[in-house]
Amino acid sequence: MIAVVGPTAVGKSDLAVELARRLDGEVVNADSMQLYRGMDIGTAKLTPAERRGVPHHLLDIWEVTQPANVADYQRLARSAIEGIWSRGRVPVLVGGSGLYVRAVLDDLEFPGTDETVRARLEAELAAAGPVALHARLRERDPVAAAAILPSNGRRVVRALEVIELSGGPFAATLPEHRYVYDAVQIGLAVPRPELDERITARVERMWAAGLVDEVRALEAQGLRDGRTAARALGYAQVLRALAGEWTQEEAKEQTIRATRRFARRQEAWFRRDTRVRWLPYDAPDLPARAEELLAG
Repeated sequence: MIAVVGPTAVGKSDLAVELARRLDGEVVNADSMQLYRGMDIGTAKLTPAERRGVPHHLLDIWEVTQPANVADYQRLARSAIEGIWSRGRVPVLVGGSGLYVRAVLDDLEFPGTDETVRARLEAELAAAGPVALHARLRERDPVAAAAILPSNGRRVVRALEVIELSGGPFAATLPEHRYVYDAVQIGLAVPRPELDERITARVERMWAAGLVDEVRALEAQGLRDGRTAARALGYAQVLRALAGEWTQEEAKEQTIRATRRFARRQEAWFRRDTRVRWLPYDAPDLPARAEELLAG
């Protein structure tokens, strides 16, 4: 199978569609926020027309109130891939959510969860803030703490939950890279200044396309209470604007900044995986070069 990976705003979705068309394939989504129904503009989800007749799987499957669960995603994605193979077609996995990509491709097992433990840790997060919990994580699992930003409260809480439930380090749940499928990962590389410009242009397009109205409609469906969806890039910032904390311009600027930071983390994640084969995002013969990697 094929995986198209890399940071946001580099054209992964378009390349995946083109490869699927050339190879008689079907696309499987590995963008954690495109799993949510109605989160279209802010996630740059391809429209049906942009999918060009290629079947897409795992788009619009969760309500915005449902917390993300990578173990559930792993089960659904692998089922979709098996179905694609059963039809004699090629699975093309695409997305920039690094853990979701690894959940599909690699031999990963995810520890369970405990709602009581999770609720207690989230209450501590709300009261003390992510930096305080990150300090606790650093004491209990320095390796995991080094890989998780102190500001990422959701991941800090999950790491502490796993440590408490398993009695072992959270870092042990992410073993060495080891494929369960015969896979080729194609990464799209872009110079940092160009990536920053592309992110700015994308955010401007999202605002022009009606992101604020999309968030307002989703807010009526419970977005603000969504443990995962409410933190999505763009959506979190617009929610703060709608609450009167920021102006629309401030929300837009904060979205650009947060997305740039996120793109750097994405790139660092995929760069650590030496199996990824990198191609320039703007190569005029990009699909052909990607096909050459598959043949090699």
